[in-house]
Amino acid sequence: MSSEEHPSDGTGDEQHSEENFPLMQEEQRKVRTKLQNNEGIGWDGQSLRGQFEDIEEKIDQTGHYAGFEKLSLKDENPIEYEQMFAQLRGELVNARETSKEVAATPIVEQEGELCYGLFTPEGDSIAISTGIIVHIHTMSEAIKYMINHDYEESPGIEPGDIFVNNDTHVGNVHPCDIATLIPIFHDGELIAWAGGVNHVIDTGAVGPGSMNVSQASRFGDGAHYTARKIGEDFEIYNSWKNDFPDKTRTPDFLKLDERTRMTGCLMIRNAVNDLIDDYGIEKFKQLSREAIEDGRRGFRSRIQKTMLPGTYRGASFVDALYEGQDNLSRPYASENHLMHAPSELHVREDGSFQVSFEGANKWGWHPYNCTPAAIQGGIWVMLTQTVIPNKLVNDGAYYSCDFHLPEGSWANTQNTETAHAYAWHFLVSAWAPLWQHLSRGYFSRGFREEINSGNANTSNWLQGGGIDQFGKLHAVNSFEAACEGTGARYVEDGEPHAAAIWNPEGDSGDAEVWEMTEPLPFLGRNVKPNTGGAGRRTGGAGFESMRTVKDVSRWLLYEMGNGYMSSDSGLFGGYPAASGYILNAKDTDLKERFENGEDYPQSDLDPESGEFESNVEADITRRPEGISTPKEFDEYDMYLNYLRGGSGLGDPLEREPEKVVEDIHDGYVLPRHAEDAYAVVVNQVDTEAKHNSAVQGEWELDEEATEKLRAERMKERAEKAKPVSEWLENERVRIQEEDLIEDVKKTYESSMRMSKQFTDFYRAFWDLSDDFRFSLSEDAEKSLENRFKTGMKKKWKNPTKSHETWLGVGRDDEPEVPYTWTSERSIQDLSGPSLSFDQAPRAQATDDD
Repeated sequence: MSSEEHPSDGTGDEQHSEENFPLMQEEQRKVRTKLQNNEGIGWDGQSLRGQFEDIEEKIDQTGHYAGFEKLSLKDENPIEYEQMFAQLRGELVNARETSKEVAATPIVEQEGELCYGLFTPEGDSIAISTGIIVHIHTMSEAIKYMINHDYEESPGIEPGDIFVNNDTHVGNVHPCDIATLIPIFHDGELIAWAGGVNHVIDTGAVGPGSMNVSQASRFGDGAHYTARKIGEDFEIYNSWKNDFPDKTRTPDFLKLDERTRMTGCLMIRNAVNDLIDDYGIEKFKQLSREAIEDGRRGFRSRIQKTMLPGTYRGASFVDALYEGQDNLSRPYASENHLMHAPSELHVREDGSFQVSFEGANKWGWHPYNCTPAAIQGGIWVMLTQTVIPNKLVNDGAYYSCDFHLPEGSWANTQNTETAHAYAWHFLVSAWAPLWQHLSRGYFSRGFREEINSGNANTSNWLQGGGIDQFGKLHAVNSFEAACEGTGARYVEDGEPHAAAIWNPEGDSGDAEVWEMTEPLPFLGRNVKPNTGGAGRRTGGAGFESMRTVKDVSRWLLYEMGNGYMSSDSGLFGGYPAASGYILNAKDTDLKERFENGEDYPQSDLDPESGEFESNVEADITRRPEGISTPKEFDEYDMYLNYLRGGSGLGDPLEREPEKVVEDIHDGYVLPRHAEDAYAVVVNQVDTEAKHNSAVQGEWELDEEATEKLRAERMKERAEKAKPVSEWLENERVRIQEEDLIEDVKKTYESSMRMSKQFTDFYRAFWDLSDDFRFSLSEDAEKSLENRFKTGMKKKWKNPTKSHETWLGVGRDDEPEVPYTWTSERSIQDLSGPSLSFDQAPRAQATDDD
């Protein structure tokens, strides 16, 4: 430990900070002396903003982070370089694993919804812990916001200060992720920031839970804290301690969450001081720059090894259906939305790339809108699990990418009125093609083991609240969604109920722990058959929990996820994962069944079997949708929490029949689905299940019947097949005659009004007239007109150079994005730096690659 042996938890209950934090007091004196001499808190007396702009200028001039064209520390003393970085990384992980034991909510303690980062004075991440690492970049944006808005002058940045942020338009995905940031000083200079973020259980939104779905605007999202200074001398202001808990239904949980983040940040601060004691301040400064440049180079090197330069295109959609829903906060929010995410990945010859969402449709009166920080952080966390799992993971990757996010779209609202409570619904869905862009590149270069068809839509989200079993106002947010099925790989099936894209260390949590904090006893918890996408390699299966309600009053619950649409398509002929549905039962006879020892529903493994309905008398609701607004649940009512599976890869008819039988016995596939999806014929040999998860007894393969059926299926395919030109013409006629449902027409019309490039491409691709537009109903037209006329309400008032790219199109030496919105071809070589992949050094792939 450093000289400050026993760090405060930030509650103000300790002895005076002079005794607990002598180093902080000494640093404060040095900082105040510099300020009196009109010096800044940056290095060598620079202002923080001046230092930030200097970094950006050097990047612009040299193409290297902070102008570091040589990695002298790494090159001259590689062992010491690796030791220093490993020490920092280890301390960050240690801070997370230690501090999460302070938390009381299973969201942190069980699922690990917590992460930490160490940042440069300018806000770029140097090293990160494990956990919800999407927020490494969102915390980076919060620091840059403070610099851009001159926090150095007011409210001031000094040793011992504590800042908090959950504002999505500053640096966040959604308001329920609250970040704590503390500056780290040495000899009167700001040398780094420590940051920690966790997902809280309730934000004080218009509905209970952390991600309410019934609000139309930001004003229903819950409390917002915009990069706020909440303490100094490592003691939280009394005003904050009295105000913050009253803005939530779960004050005790949030107090402990705050202590968790403060504990970790102070541990990181101590670790940095220890490192400086061991190696000196100049080596620490050098490491903080070199590590990011090293990460940037590692990212580009990896892309050059695994991808082909060019443009990869795809699109994804997901539904958010609100027409006719009850309890909406605004009447005009009663409409259906389809997210349209046309994505292009432009891979350049130097290994950098750009992600473009040109053609994305307009933001909506729903809580699924995104900000640039959310998109960038979200894609960043995906890249750490795909492109750079074995390289330095920091903001070096961010400096190898740029983003085109059209202003006014759902991906970049630039409007502080928009709601963002569950931005992940659109964000995760928009990622789907990006997995496949990368996988197609891997396939082209022969990296078959890296190919992944994509991850599951991370839902359902069980949320709600009311008066709980202890007679207290409470809210719940089940994080069983941290264990979805993963997408199939080229060489293996997807992992069942394993993880979520936003937390690669996902855990469903112990049922007993959830029951301690939620008045929702488990009636059953099972693998969910038929949820993973069919394919030569199957997507990982999801799972389900059957819950009931006990000892509550005024209790509300709701669902959130994809319904009619599956946002993750399969790859190379694989099928998408199963979409969602809602199952509730009210006014049940569960109490009587319990008392009489009768059967009761413990699952809904086969929704078509009628088994659930046969085991309970109740008012049962089944809906093929994924979203519901809060509705009241009484004693012994029932709620199905269904967690999704991953998508498949390859032709299902190429799956080994023996594996399909294994899937049946493992509970991943229903017997009838074996024939429907895989053309595999099985016969039941025992009604009693001998395998742990088998749904309907024991089965064996009929090899002869399977071979015959597969031959018939192939013949049927050939007979039904038609030339692509014929299919395109039929679809063109449908579009020309507007033979589409209203929600689809509204979606495409929104995209066309958002983007001239998309409009030109769409008309050319479908051979439509130059003035083609979709005709809309009066309500749909009013909805679009209302949102387009709302205009921009931007948060960043004084952006530095790098943040202007949110509004622009990428690099100056390239044509206007998107490059390939033409009907001629979908992939083309890009002009760029002189280095081409052909010129790059070639080496045999290793395990680290």
